[in-house]
Amino acid sequence: MTTQPETMRNHWWWRPGWTVGRRFYTWHLTFEGQDDVHRLAAEYRSALAPLGDTLTAIPDQWLHLTMQGIGFVGDTKEQDVHSIVDAAHTRLAAVPAFDVQIGPAVLDSEAVLLHVHPDGPARAVRNAIRKAIGDVLGEVPEKAEGFTPHVSVAYSAGDGPAEPVARILADLNLTPAQARITTAELILIHRDNQMYEWESFAKVPLG
Repeated sequence: MTTQPETMRNHWWWRPGWTVGRRFYTWHLTFEGQDDVHRLAAEYRSALAPLGDTLTAIPDQWLHLTMQGIGFVGDTKEQDVHSIVDAAHTRLAAVPAFDVQIGPAVLDSEAVLLHVHPDGPARAVRNAIRKAIGDVLGEVPEKAEGFTPHVSVAYSAGDGPAEPVARILADLNLTPAQARITTAELILIHRDNQMYEWESFAKVPLG
């Protein structure tokens, strides 16, 4: 059972290594063209709108399922990144495309999250990506454990009580979204504007 937080904290504090202008290589699952995911996100944006700027709602184009980081631009050789993409093509060819259900929402201390069910296929994608990184770099950044597949629909934009958000979520009965996952995407991400925004570096199809 998930423990409900009593307080929210600002998600947009600068984590170690991050500054304005820095870009980071990371793998995500993204949701371009996934109309049902966009439908559900819009319903949550509408429901949470009365809370104003205490939350940062995520537009459709920036919805994502975080998978696995590689490293910052400048700290990571671009040739290694290309080699990781090549290795990922091989590794992900063995992972079938899959369908998932996204939602309902769970309140985290920094975000409103939609859990992904079943979570096994997303974990299989991440494991394949980690093996591809290991094929090239030897060591894989970020821990294998502690990964919970989810899609955030809003981030906390300040410190304060969680109760107003929890009250809205408790009154909702939204239909979870269905999504078809056919590719993993390597992106160049930044958080300069209190939003995770990115450019695509490579898209790799699943088997």
